[in-house]
Amino acid sequence: MTLHDSTLTTIRGDQVSLADYRDTVTLIVNTASRCGLTPQYAQLEDLQRTYGPRGFAVLGFPSDDFQQELGTREEIETFCSTTYGVTFPMFDKVAVNGAARHPLFDELTRVPDADGEAGDVRWNFEKFLVTPDGAVHRFRSGVEPRDPQIVDLIEASLPQRPS
Repeated sequence: MTLHDSTLTTIRGDQVSLADYRDTVTLIVNTASRCGLTPQYAQLEDLQRTYGPRGFAVLGFPSDDFQQELGTREEIETFCSTTYGVTFPMFDKVAVNGAARHPLFDELTRVPDADGEAGDVRWNFEKFLVTPDGAVHRFRSGVEPRDPQIVDLIEASLPQRPS
């Protein structure tokens, strides 16, 4: 299996394929609504609004692996849209660790972070930047979405603006 073979369920229950994002720079994030890092939603939305028109998308994956996510799809969607104005695609709640881990996160967690460590997601708001060539770059939760290392990689991976 490759990343783009993943079938996903949106927060509204529709089926989509990650292949739909093959030519897009994507930032895949495991999210939670009741976490100290939840304000990162604002920076994620800022990235979406800034770079979305150029071929970028944040993909949010709510997870209750750390017992900090709301119960239903509707609660999560309402929280994200009313509290943070989220417009980027949100998906159904998934497991990011353990035996029930979603196949997408099976693939993503094989990628090492900047310290060379692969394996389980350690906390909410871990980020995986996937470039159109299929390269995956992993950023742990403490790296904020607007951190220069993420922004620079997004900008370098997007089509250049005409002069």
